Amino acid sequence: MSIRVLIADDQAMVRAGFGALLASQPDIEVVGDAADGAQAVAEVAEHEPDVVLMDVRMPVMDGLEAVRRILADGPDRPRVLMLTTFDLDDYVYAALRAGASGFLLKDAPAAELIHAVRVVAAGDALLAPSVTRRLIADFASRRPVEQRNPAAVSALTPRELDVLRLIARGLSNQEIAADLVLAEQTVKTHVSRILTKTGLRDRAQAVVLAYESGLVTANSR
Repeated sequence: MSIRVLIADDQAMVRAGFGALLASQPDIEVVGDAADGAQAVAEVAEHEPDVVLMDVRMPVMDGLEAVRRILADGPDRPRVLMLTTFDLDDYVYAALRAGASGFLLKDAPAAELIHAVRVVAAGDALLAPSVTRRLIADFASRRPVEQRNPAAVSALTPRELDVLRLIARGLSNQEIAADLVLAEQTVKTHVSRILTKTGLRDRAQAVVLAYESGLVTANSR
């Protein structure tokens, strides 16, 4: 089955360019586009895409509010990949908390865009690119620990807590395996159990939980 994608951006050239690139892939189908957040919400309801590429700032309704509305109905909603010009502020962090599965620079290479769509469509989060690692570092350095969900990590084993700390640092499964001297498949199992026990959608949400529960702080290594 093809990955159904909807593109939401207020720049027509961005929508056209991304749309043409993605439509050229045999496993991706562009089912619609939107010029603002309100239209994006309506288009998602109509076309039921698997992945939404969502610009952070748009007229009428911004990308953050659109993400909140799109993902409000539960885990079966589409994955959302935020498009950013690398403006790291609380707005972007709020999108992550609202349920976005990752971030992508608008000027990213074509291969990276295609890869990003496939990654989030598969149910993973796009945490490897430098934009997300810098977002995490920015958040960690200037936002005080909020201690929002300390009980959410209580069911995790010590090893699962180790894995969650490394997820919060933006490490891939391969990097976590090397750090903890584990097989990569073992790390995948730990990640799956972490998401199941905490009721999270993906690794992006795990990053939020790690910081908000106080498991990881600005001074964590």
